[in-house]
Amino acid sequence: MRQPAVAGQFYPLHCENLEKELLRCFEGLEFREREVLGAVCPHAGYIYSGKVAAHVYATLPEADTYILFGPNHTGYGSPVSVSRDTWKTPLGTIDVDLELAEGFLGSIVDADELGHTYEHSIEVQLPFLQYRFGRNFKILPICMGMQDEETAVEVGNLVADLVSESGKRAVIIASSDFTHYETAERARETDNEVIDAILNLNVSGMYDRLQRRNASVCGYGPIAAMLSASQKLGGSRATLLKYANSGEVSGDMSAVVGYAAIIVE
Repeated sequence: MRQPAVAGQFYPLHCENLEKELLRCFEGLEFREREVLGAVCPHAGYIYSGKVAAHVYATLPEADTYILFGPNHTGYGSPVSVSRDTWKTPLGTIDVDLELAEGFLGSIVDADELGHTYEHSIEVQLPFLQYRFGRNFKILPICMGMQDEETAVEVGNLVADLVSESGKRAVIIASSDFTHYETAERARETDNEVIDAILNLNVSGMYDRLQRRNASVCGYGPIAAMLSASQKLGGSRATLLKYANSGEVSGDMSAVVGYAAIIVE
């Protein structure tokens, strides 16, 4: 069982308080399902980025499996790892899609729990899924310490092939924040450039802009893997639903973190 690592830090520890916080995040949004194949969601504390993330979750369709790509902030575990454990949050447990996980045998993706044990980037997405869809779904959590373009595209294409072969309905979520600890103005400039490449479904262009701007986007590999998989599964259009930064909550615009909610259909 993969126990919660950041409950009580990034989001409330107790079920009742967590449900109240999620209700706050979705306040003013309608649940309108769209034909979403992939998405980008932030993974900061809910007080900062929860409302941005909710813009994505309000649009997601029901799926058999939600595939979650998250960056590895801790450095533990394999370079790219899939978890096979059942995951627990204050809202209950979620099973991993072991059938899809089996498909990684012999690939660049290792079955490894250590990379997931203390990592928050995937964990913080799960209560949103539980709040929206109850218990009738599975997840496939993939933690990426190696985020170069070649690796990300390979992993994304592999996931798309596994989904196609399975016949399952899947949605792919890339967990990422955008620019870290720049002024709000500079963060928006940098993030607009990177987001423009994402909206054009241009993986190579995104990497070029990340390098040129020396951008501190933490989950660029997960974004690239999601874009690669979504396009292979038929995705042809990306939409920015919401952009915000931490300064809008903290009041400090001198060193913000950028957050974007993006969907691919």
